[in-house]
Amino acid sequence: MTQGVALSWLVLRLTGSGVDLGLMTACTFGPLLVFGPYSGTLVDRFDRRRLLIVTQTLLLLLAALTATLIATGVITLWMLFVIAFVTGCVNAPDGTARQVYVVDLVGTQRLASAVSLYEVVLNISRVVGPGVGGALLATVGVGACCALNAASYLQPLFVLLRHRARHTAAAPAAPTARKSPPGQLRAGLRYAWRNPPIRVSLFLAASSGLLFNMGVTLPLLATRVFHLGGGGYGLMMAVFGVGALPGALFASAGSGRPTGRSVGVLAVATAAAVLGTAAAPELWLVMVGLAVTGCLSIWFIAQANTLVQLIADPSMRGRVMGLWTMALPGTEPATSPFAGYISQTFGARDGFSLSAVALLLTAVIGWRALNDRAWVRERRAAIPWPP
Repeated sequence: MTQGVALSWLVLRLTGSGVDLGLMTACTFGPLLVFGPYSGTLVDRFDRRRLLIVTQTLLLLLAALTATLIATGVITLWMLFVIAFVTGCVNAPDGTARQVYVVDLVGTQRLASAVSLYEVVLNISRVVGPGVGGALLATVGVGACCALNAASYLQPLFVLLRHRARHTAAAPAAPTARKSPPGQLRAGLRYAWRNPPIRVSLFLAASSGLLFNMGVTLPLLATRVFHLGGGGYGLMMAVFGVGALPGALFASAGSGRPTGRSVGVLAVATAAAVLGTAAAPELWLVMVGLAVTGCLSIWFIAQANTLVQLIADPSMRGRVMGLWTMALPGTEPATSPFAGYISQTFGARDGFSLSAVALLLTAVIGWRALNDRAWVRERRAAIPWPP
């Protein structure tokens, strides 16, 4: 988050073009959309801990390279695009491996709490990261933001090198590359499509990408509807992030495992909160709506993430979560321009409401699939469910 703020400003400083900002986003998130499913096969084939050590090291080196190029004054736009693309390629297996490695660390019984705490950390970064980035940008410059980002990978690397997963039984034995059967990607796609709750949850994740990518719709709502400046937009983002924290805690504190019904209900509730926020006539109502939306959306996405990981066969979990990474945040390069077009053509409120429409349609169409009791009973017999 800190480096993202700095690099967006740097792109504008170099070219002053909004198109270049869009290309930067495409270079960053495009690889997640294209390589997300392939990253799942890597996670299923190789040791997750070793894979994370490699990806975290590469991300550290890429951030350090960016900081060096900026500090020496040789950075150009094409370099930023290349570094963003390579970073996106590394983030694809890294994001998938981090989510599956949670099961290796805590086991299935504590998975809901672990995923929810992960969402807490993520949303703290959404609030703190841009603020730190803006402060560093104003005081010591872009290079310092990238250097801080590089340093942030040291602690996870230390933990990965010092600690091993205790619940290795939760993860399948990873076959060697030579013994890996062909068609693993196709098998993963078929598995996700043929299992109704997983299929619908993935579409819900893709729909929620329109909400979590607020860098397109929320600035337009802030500036064109309520005539706020950068400070007002930053306050809106902070309110959403702060509201998300209790949502993550609700998800972790709930008794039992998530169900398809609870995921569907939370998706509909999130959509209702988004519609209410978009229609709010006063700024204070928008702030309340953003806090409620943050709470419900993180509660919903944490429950959906946990459900998918719990009901996926251990031998397919990496590929399924690779598809999850492709859906969220991998679809952002495709959905962001569409959301921007709707906002530009029909209005900022309509653009902001787009995620609610997508969530509602997906939840209604997939309601029966989310509650496929026969399939759930089959998975209960195949996988030891947490109490």
